[in-house]
Amino acid sequence: MDEPRVTTVIATRDRAPELSRTLPRQQAPVIVVDNASTDETPQVARAAGARVIELPYNAGAAARNVGAMAAATPYVAFADDDSWWEPGALGRAAAILDAHPRTAVLAARVLVGDTGRLDPVSADMARAPLGSPGDLPGPAILGFLACSVVVRRQAFLDVGGFSEELHFGGEEELLALDLAAASWGLAYVPELVIRHHPSDLAREPVGRRRREVRNQLLTAWLRRPLPVLGRAALASLATADGRAGVVDAVRRLPALARARRRLPDDVEAAVRTLAGPGRFTGAEGVGEQ
Repeated sequence: MDEPRVTTVIATRDRAPELSRTLPRQQAPVIVVDNASTDETPQVARAAGARVIELPYNAGAAARNVGAMAAATPYVAFADDDSWWEPGALGRAAAILDAHPRTAVLAARVLVGDTGRLDPVSADMARAPLGSPGDLPGPAILGFLACSVVVRRQAFLDVGGFSEELHFGGEEELLALDLAAASWGLAYVPELVIRHHPSDLAREPVGRRRREVRNQLLTAWLRRPLPVLGRAALASLATADGRAGVVDAVRRLPALARARRRLPDDVEAAVRTLAGPGRFTGAEGVGEQ
């Protein structure tokens, strides 16, 4: 793009080998926000031509906020260190956002691995359980994978971006709810494609479910009716990781009481529509750093 209108932001930590493979494939100016890596990640990113912002600590998903604030373009695409946007996707995303001023998030079709299999999340979005409003460029959604969206930068920043409290693990859900509560639209647009080649480097599998449960419960506490929180907590007690996640969440509830803000009725109704079996709400979470 001669005059780029999209900046790609990648939050990463200790992933130099992945970045060396994926950065040359990115299709827009790239800002890499480094979460206090202990390897040569910043050097690799600079060598590939990316702008690098080095954080003194691991900010988790909130590192993406730093990248978005540093971007000078009206739109920001997020990618992970093991994913990249297909050629032409980001230019097309900018044109779609220009034409749909109520839309704040475009979720792309995610193709996984060398075979390009469709990610199950993309398949679920395509079923359009929330319908396809006329002022959106595709089916309405209330969840997404952070590594596969293009956002309207100002809308993203106005609602606070990704929560520092949630770090990683289902952090997308709260952001999606806050955008919808602010009357922004979120849409699945399958003509936009991102490639995801999951890293061979394990991301601390022990405790992942614990963090996801914690964040699901904290999101419910912050935005949902209290009975929803209670049911989610009870459902999580069946496993050791779930019980640990409940304990972690309960410890944080008092500190977050002032940030509790119920969703508008129409957004709460949409969330309930997505609560059926197999429906993707964004609470599942992917990726950890």
